[in-house]
Amino acid sequence: MVDFDHPRRWPAYAVAVLFLGYAAGKAAFALQARLGFPGGPPVSAAESGRYFMEAAMAQWLATASGVLGACVAVATVTALGRRLPRALMLLVLVGMLLAVGGGAGIMIVDGFVGIGVGWQWYHGVLGVVVIGLFLEMIRSYAAATRRVGG
Repeated sequence: MVDFDHPRRWPAYAVAVLFLGYAAGKAAFALQARLGFPGGPPVSAAESGRYFMEAAMAQWLATASGVLGACVAVATVTALGRRLPRALMLLVLVGMLLAVGGGAGIMIVDGFVGIGVGWQWYHGVLGVVVIGLFLEMIRSYAAATRRVGG
C-alpha cells in the first residue's frame, strides 16, 4: 500500500535537475543567439528588430528562470524553504505548475499529435513525466507543511 501522506524529497530533486537541464539548454541557445526548442534558427541582426528583445537576451532570461525554478524546487524540501509562508509557497508552486504544464502540454500535443513544433513522441512522454513529477512535488510539500491538530 502506498502512503500518500508521507512527504517525499526525490520528486523535488528530480524537478530541480530538470530545471537545471532546461537552464543549460537555454544558455547554450543564448550563446548561439538561437530561439526555441528543439532547434530554433539563428536570428539575424535584421530580424532581431522584429522581436520584443534579442534572442540571446530572451534565452539568458529563460536560463535565469530555470535556475530560479530549481532553487524553488529544492526549497520545498529544505528547512529554510519550509519556513516560508505555506500559502505563498503554494501560490508560487501553482504558478510554476501553470508555466511548466503549458510547456509540457505543448510537448505532449506536438509529440503525439503533431502541431509543427518538432517534438517527437518521446518528448511527449517526457512532458507527461514532468507534469507528474511536479504534481508529486507540490503534494509532498503540502503534506510536509500541513498543520496537524489545531
